[in-house]
Amino acid sequence: MRLPRLLLLLALPLAATPLHAQDLATTCHASSSYDVTLKPDSLLFDRTTPAPFHVELQRGVLRTDGAVVPQNAENEDRLALFERDLRALAPRVRTVARNGVDMAAQALRAEADGMQLDAATRAEFERRLAAHANELKRRISLSQSTRDWQGDAANQMMNQIAGDLLPLLAGDLGQQAVSAALAGDLQAAASLRDRAAALATGLQPRVQARLQALRPQIEALCPSIRQLASLQQGVRGGNGRPLDLLQIQP
Repeated sequence: MRLPRLLLLLALPLAATPLHAQDLATTCHASSSYDVTLKPDSLLFDRTTPAPFHVELQRGVLRTDGAVVPQNAENEDRLALFERDLRALAPRVRTVARNGVDMAAQALRAEADGMQLDAATRAEFERRLAAHANELKRRISLSQSTRDWQGDAANQMMNQIAGDLLPLLAGDLGQQAVSAALAGDLQAAASLRDRAAALATGLQPRVQARLQALRPQIEALCPSIRQLASLQQGVRGGNGRPLDLLQIQP
């Protein structure tokens, strides 16, 4: 199962792949089969299967697949609190996600520091990295739906960033290898060529290792997520089954 993708923003570094080990599903043991959209006056949860496909919360009113599901006063209060608390959680999640982008950018800068890049290459790398980081943080800040971060869209974005930055670094290392070869240092030339060839696969784990520092910020969100799960307890949807928008595994 998947955690609502608004929360999975936490797993989006400026590397080519997400931070699987540090996402909320692992850290908080939380999962869901729904996407969620923060509409101006309601919350919308949707999925392709199984039914209910669409669940909407609006100030204590529950609709499943378009039909109002009557609730007692206590459950209406629970649903209203669920909506309020999820809206309050969203900006906290965005803050941690933006911090993750900053950490990933810092990790990439640290990697570049050790490559002895040409001054022009380093300046261009900094320009591109800053532009990508700012754009990603802008998208995080504006996003109101986990659908903005579905697999294909998120992967395409990460691949675009990696495809822009990594060849720049690899090209500079390749040029350093040529210079070393011309100077007669064949061992250094071979090492630089190997480093350039392994840049994509070698860079990812080092960046992700630095992102371990994000874990305490993710853990700080767990109590609020558990509270959301508890608020839905006792509420049943139109099929008479528990609402079950969010699950917490032991």
